[in-house]
Amino acid sequence: MKRHLILGAVLLIGLACYAEYLIADDKEAIKAFDTVQKVFQSPRCQNCHIPDDSPLQFDAGIPHAMNVVRGMDGKGAAGLPCVTCHAESNPPASYGPHTPPGAPHWSLPPASHKMAWIGLPADKLCAMIKDRSSNGDRDFAALIKHVSDDKLVLWGWNPGEGRAPVPVPHDVFVTQFKLWAQAGGPCPLVGG
Repeated sequence: MKRHLILGAVLLIGLACYAEYLIADDKEAIKAFDTVQKVFQSPRCQNCHIPDDSPLQFDAGIPHAMNVVRGMDGKGAAGLPCVTCHAESNPPASYGPHTPPGAPHWSLPPASHKMAWIGLPADKLCAMIKDRSSNGDRDFAALIKHVSDDKLVLWGWNPGEGRAPVPVPHDVFVTQFKLWAQAGGPCPLVGG
């Protein structure tokens, strides 16, 4: 009987320690999500992650000139695809500010999953990023690959003449994104 009580006490202490470890792990992951939010809600990202069908431009996030629209596949309207003006890379700085930037596969998210996060509070942004029905059916491994390697995503850190880059170094962002994702993507509480 005494052995069972001691074993039970040891198990309870072990479970309590493990629960504290998980809570600390979640706290670190939620703290890492602060960095993810800062990146995702910078002009470089949110100008294309829009709730309606008209992209934004410049650091101020003003409506895109020329009445540009998303199109069903995110690559522009029929007859006016994004690649009409946006090349595979940024033009030389000698072209001056406000020339159309470029990166491979320049586009918006498709209409079927807009991933619009302008003004979303942290908990809603977090839920949207990891929701496969709204993120292009990406699991955490695919999300990590997307933010690490996608050339259009990487453009945000080298946006060309007259545009501020994403405010967090890419390697720091990826490290924080991985920390958050590997903890299961815990979301901050509203007001927390």
